[in-house]
Amino acid sequence: MMEIRRGHVDDWDAATELAWITFLRFEAADYGEEGTTSFRNFLSDALLRRMFLMGEYLLFVATIDEHIVGMITLRNTNHISLLFVDEAYHHRGIGTALIEYACEYLRGEHQWKITIDAAPYAVDFYHRLGFRDMSEEKLAEGIRYTPMSKLL
Repeated sequence: MMEIRRGHVDDWDAATELAWITFLRFEAADYGEEGTTSFRNFLSDALLRRMFLMGEYLLFVATIDEHIVGMITLRNTNHISLLFVDEAYHHRGIGTALIEYACEYLRGEHQWKITIDAAPYAVDFYHRLGFRDMSEEKLAEGIRYTPMSKLL
């Protein structure tokens, strides 16, 4: 049975490794060398880890039998920074459940909107969940993304 919970200190390395492996499998081809390097640098940034440890960068994990099968992070109060699900668990509702969990958390924090810079691979997924494009696709440091938002 799947459980979603706030990530603990011991979850950080496994969650970022899941993000990296999944990124390489499904998204790296859309970004090329520059974007892949930018993403790897982001995941391994010591400041990002410090922000997580201080509670300023939130991590929620989906687990099955205590094994992390999905992860979502929030930054700047209401912005999804990372959302990844282990390939073996795709199409089982885990990504949707993680977003719903984050939305419930944000409602509890009196936030009424959630945003994301969606990777090309995930744009249709976010549209199905009610996210709307805020502008056309952008490119920064080799990373292609579409700014999106959803009212809670």
